[in-house]
Amino acid sequence: MAAARSVMRAVRVFEFGGPEVLKLQANVSVPDPKENQKGDRVFTIGTISGGYAEYAVAAADRVFPLSDKLDFRQGAALGIPYFTAYRALLQKGRAKAGESVLVHGASGGVGIATCQIARACGLKVLGTAGTEEGMDVVLRNGAHQVFNHREANYTDKIKEYTGTEGVNIIIEMLSNINLATDLQLLSCAGRVMVVGSRGPIEINPRDTMSKESSITGVSLFLATEEEMHECAAAVLDGIEAGWLKPLVGSEYPLERAAQAHQDIIHSRGAQGKMVLLP
Repeated sequence: MAAARSVMRAVRVFEFGGPEVLKLQANVSVPDPKENQKGDRVFTIGTISGGYAEYAVAAADRVFPLSDKLDFRQGAALGIPYFTAYRALLQKGRAKAGESVLVHGASGGVGIATCQIARACGLKVLGTAGTEEGMDVVLRNGAHQVFNHREANYTDKIKEYTGTEGVNIIIEMLSNINLATDLQLLSCAGRVMVVGSRGPIEINPRDTMSKESSITGVSLFLATEEEMHECAAAVLDGIEAGWLKPLVGSEYPLERAAQAHQDIIHSRGAQGKMVLLP
């Protein structure tokens, strides 16, 4: 369905750099959907024309129906976070009911998604957050127990809580800080799923030998078509069942896109999925 307007506002980037290179333009041509680029009420895991805009086009196999139970802001918080969480936890992490999972950075978009999915799948869910508000959000979204990762001894508290058994799976959002410590928290045959990292880290490989643990990288965009459809089916089922409820965090108009990036970099702790508003 073609848009009624011929031009739109959109954020564009013309050079490499920090958030300051994000420039809002008001005279960008509205993209014209071609064959297999739908115009329905949907959410997407990736656009063709770019998502920082009032209009966007996406391939038909990268969009999914948006339930009437959710508004468009929640729809914007669905695709990447929930598909990534499902892939990390179940497709790559092979999580099973009765196992325990530690979600590092659980108050953010992927973290909340992971907590909700893990709780629905029958796992024991532990989470970390950096603020009291973030910890409350994590507990309200599926976690059985939450820890403040800004406390110097928080890993000791996790060890005390899990006892000699350790944790089966760790979903790690900041591997460059936590990976070496993660290996100390795992159970035998435990696994760390690397969802995010902002640089290198030194680890001792012997820490994997002592428990035959594993470290696995997660990239949603390496998923096969079959795996993508499995993610979609699980997400749509969760929405219908009522346990999957995207948490919208900070909201920014398009003209503040650069500020949104600054806030991501310098935030003390996320609460839900940050979204841009047209």
